[in-house]
Amino acid sequence: MLPYLLAMLLLGCTLAGAVLTFTQWRELAAKNELAKRDITQLEAKTRELKDKGQLVQQSLSPEQRRLMIAGHKLVANKEFGWSRLLSDIERVLPGSVSASRVNVENIYKEDNQIKAELEFAVLSRNYQGVLEMIQRMNNSGVFRASLRGQDRQESETFTYQEYTLSLVYQQNAGVSLTPPTETAAVETVPEGGNK
Repeated sequence: MLPYLLAMLLLGCTLAGAVLTFTQWRELAAKNELAKRDITQLEAKTRELKDKGQLVQQSLSPEQRRLMIAGHKLVANKEFGWSRLLSDIERVLPGSVSASRVNVENIYKEDNQIKAELEFAVLSRNYQGVLEMIQRMNNSGVFRASLRGQDRQESETFTYQEYTLSLVYQQNAGVSLTPPTETAAVETVPEGGNK
């Protein structure tokens, strides 16, 4: 009789386990169906919002599109680290070269990185120093530099050149240029372009 009671007890436990497992399976299946329905609704809502966004963009006048682009540029400007740019420029300047002007032409995001197109002008009496600076920039991993022009400047005591470069600056998070062994010289140029 004891073996029958044990068998009945085991059968009861097995049935209870099966009922519990079936109940949990049904609950999970119901949750899965709810999740699928939610995903379908969210996808439909996303498509609807994208379509509305395209309709809004198509209905914008050229002036409104220009303002929208300007708004995106303002956001990129706000994310841009200006002090980091100036610090990185300072680190690649040899002692014989001084920065005279930086004009920002465009700031944009590409591949989740902020980039800037710059017109950069430097003063130097030594062309080799400018070549060294361009080489440092191109080897830095954050600048792409190319020489665009030069303009001879004269004063009563000095003759020097102003070199204009085109720069693309890519601000990498966490990457900082290693300072060169030579410190950048700071030269002041009085108004009128004379040293």
